[in-house]
Amino acid sequence: MSSIDRRPVREAATRRPDVAASESQTAACGDAIDRLLHAAGWPLTGPDDTAFPLAGLPTPPGKAYVDYVLWDDRRKPLAIVEARHTRRNTRAGQQRARQYADGLEALTGQRPLIYYTNGRDHWFWDDRAGPPRAVQGFHRQDELERLLARRTRRQPLATAAIDTAIAGRPYQHRAIRRIAEAFEQDRLRAALVSMAPGTGKTRTAIALTELLMRCRWIKRTLFLADRTAQLTRAAAAFAAHLPQATLVNLAKDAGADGDVYLSTCPTMQDRIAHPIDTVPRFGPGHFDLVIVNITHRGICRRHRAIFSHFDALRVGLTAMPEDEIDRDTYRLFDLETGIPTDAYDLDEAIADHHLVPPRAVCVPVRQPRGGMAYDGLSDTEKDHEDALEWNDDGHADTAVPDAADACLHHQDTVDAMIALLMEKRGRRVADGDWIGKTLIFASNHDHARFIAGRFDANYPQYKGRLACVITYEAGQAQTLIDAFSVADRMPRVAIAAGLLDTGIAVPEVVNLVFFRLVRSKARFRQMVGCGTRPCKNLYGPGQDKQDVLLFDFCQNLAFFDVRLEAAAETMPVPLEQRLFRARLELLARLETRPAGLSVREAGASYGNPPTPAALHDDVAQWLHRQVASMSTDNFAVRAKHRHIAPYVHREAWQRLGPAQAAELSEHVCGLPTTLLDDSDEAARRFDLLMLRLQLCVLRGESAPGHLKRPVRGVARALLAQTGLPAVHDQAGWIQAIAEEGWWDDASVLLLEQARRRLRALVHLTDAQTRWQLACTDPTDAPGPASAIATAACADDTGFARFRTNVCRCLRAHARHPTLHKLRHNAPLTTADLAGLEQMLAANGVGDREAIDRARRASGGLGVFVRGLIGLDREAARAALSGAITSEAMTADQCDFIDLVVTHLTMHGVMEAARLYASPFTDIAPQGPDSLFAPETVDALVTALQQITARAVAA
Repeated sequence: MSSIDRRPVREAATRRPDVAASESQTAACGDAIDRLLHAAGWPLTGPDDTAFPLAGLPTPPGKAYVDYVLWDDRRKPLAIVEARHTRRNTRAGQQRARQYADGLEALTGQRPLIYYTNGRDHWFWDDRAGPPRAVQGFHRQDELERLLARRTRRQPLATAAIDTAIAGRPYQHRAIRRIAEAFEQDRLRAALVSMAPGTGKTRTAIALTELLMRCRWIKRTLFLADRTAQLTRAAAAFAAHLPQATLVNLAKDAGADGDVYLSTCPTMQDRIAHPIDTVPRFGPGHFDLVIVNITHRGICRRHRAIFSHFDALRVGLTAMPEDEIDRDTYRLFDLETGIPTDAYDLDEAIADHHLVPPRAVCVPVRQPRGGMAYDGLSDTEKDHEDALEWNDDGHADTAVPDAADACLHHQDTVDAMIALLMEKRGRRVADGDWIGKTLIFASNHDHARFIAGRFDANYPQYKGRLACVITYEAGQAQTLIDAFSVADRMPRVAIAAGLLDTGIAVPEVVNLVFFRLVRSKARFRQMVGCGTRPCKNLYGPGQDKQDVLLFDFCQNLAFFDVRLEAAAETMPVPLEQRLFRARLELLARLETRPAGLSVREAGASYGNPPTPAALHDDVAQWLHRQVASMSTDNFAVRAKHRHIAPYVHREAWQRLGPAQAAELSEHVCGLPTTLLDDSDEAARRFDLLMLRLQLCVLRGESAPGHLKRPVRGVARALLAQTGLPAVHDQAGWIQAIAEEGWWDDASVLLLEQARRRLRALVHLTDAQTRWQLACTDPTDAPGPASAIATAACADDTGFARFRTNVCRCLRAHARHPTLHKLRHNAPLTTADLAGLEQMLAANGVGDREAIDRARRASGGLGVFVRGLIGLDREAARAALSGAITSEAMTADQCDFIDLVVTHLTMHGVMEAARLYASPFTDIAPQGPDSLFAPETVDALVTALQQITARAVAA
């Protein structure tokens, strides 16, 4: 280092008025710069590396020495370094450095990048790309070469398509466009996006990375998270959606090279502070893009050094709403407080059907939660609350804070929580037979283990597989998470402390139990986000997840002032309870109505049906086994023991009177039993349907069509599969049941024989056929929530009264096929509209005059009804997709189309003239013509006209 020429630094001192006082500062400046350049791989041993003479400068005497020149292998200047001594403001060297860059460009034909520094503060300037920026050191040779190459090779982002296979949702597209516009048009180097939990922040980050890589804006990306579990999910997502990139997980392979590096914040901060190589691997220019998943208020403050160290584009992704992000985070991303680059909140996501709403079940413990509400705390106090929830590894503090939380460790309290969840209020799946996937948030590992022990004690029939503990201390966390994520397998309940409460993606979760105090609002929102992801066909074909129940035992909702709609107290009756009651009634009627057991001459093809006595014994045996298997270890069974005890013995079922049947139905039906029915769910649905048909016979009623049709549907579906041996063996029965004549005088015993022969074959039919078995009773399978606009039904006078009655009728018949077509923009036929009008008339909704008036006023009955029920959001987007190519839309164009979709969702149709009025003119004051090309506007207008036309019969 002693061989380095110090003339440039000495010259810098002689041209300043304070020369006498600057010798030591000059030496210190030069030594600091030399160390940093050596750390970046610049040996400075060439004759032109320092004190490079340059003539022809515009200032006297016209000649000077460039302090440092960093050359490439072709002896072209990559960058120059202008040194100023430590007492001077670094920015004072900016103009002289630019003059040196002008001179070198004239001399070599290549304009170098610019550094100016005093050895302590360093500034980097590519004056062809943007303003100067502070850096922590110098770039390596290959990094400078890439920066120079991007001047000509970098492609515009505005016209580049976004990969919709990675992030295809409109709000994701808009967020990426906003970030790209900030980088490209506004010349900013940081962006912050707020997205509700579960809306795809990671996929948005991957699509942004792919866009920037494809357009040659970046080479290496660093993805930061604050927890290992979060990093594991991100690594899997990058591998699935960006397979062309080489991934490096620094927690597993610290020495590998790649395109996308994934690390926790503490790990990366340690790599920077304690480099393992003589030349630090992760220098300031190593990454071109740094993405951080911000999960709580303290992460940016605690790990700010990472973002200061790397000279890279910065993108923050957070689930915190824009008004809850702290000032330090906005400041880190160079944004005004309260105004992120883009935002997509929970209410928007629910309205777009990308998330489901949480609904509250508030059950406060005996001890009230004390202290001030969260919003009343100062920023310092909020930071303290966050600090109690998180440490540097992202683990939750495991201390028990107060009496309210201590109460949750009592056995009686835990048993009461389990009873409320399992027996009364918890969402259930598999036609009510299984508790839906459930997350219970415990205070710490010991608390979680205690809760799991109470599950095992109360439900021994599951042999310890019903609930599992997933904590840092329990071990094998990822294996347990993977098992919990399988929809139709055990465990059904995961008890978490500090791991699952921050965003594990299990869409099947329908119950969230807050059995602990939560202090951090950011953490609380992420915990809620564990249950808001949608899930298709969760309750059966076409029966999607509609909400998630939030059981709040610790007044967390009140503390954070979160106001949720209360969950309905009525729950669907589980299939096992319906089977129990149906068999109980069948047994009672078998004893009182022997006449209903007459058997017609069936012929040899039907075989021998069971005898009345055998059927009675089979039903009694099934009921007895259920009751006898009810264990008093369970709290619910213990409470009803006096009603159970008389029926534990088989003799009690020989002759069951009305009083005993009533007692069993009211007090025993639905209690937990250790006898698990492992038969197929579709088979048990078929059992219930055939039991109802048998009861119709015993009551002297004719079998209604809505009970016969699903059975005949099963038979017809099986006829298409007679190539299977099991189906072929029952072909005669199947053929007969599919025919209408078979049902004319079907007896109880013949129906029983049909049930036994076909129940094991039901699972071979298609999903829709199986689901029809569950749709035979309106109380068993409620339809999806109706999208009918209540605002249109508010006035109750004159014609508005007719509209009100229509609204009510449409809600009651939400499954009507014509309404489904209208909501999903399917073309209508004359028969569809005739059926719709017939339905209205059959329900006494208005007279002919009112219906004709609605038809005239709206341009058709279908258009009128569409205006009440709205258009499905996805159907609206699909209808506009032919007019708009979303991959290359700007953010403002995305917002404009979102407004159109929202209008169609609410009102069903839209006149083109609305495009030139508020709120559309709030985005485009001159209307769509100022945002889109003329041919695009024409296509948009045509699409709106076609949407209206589809509500009119073809």
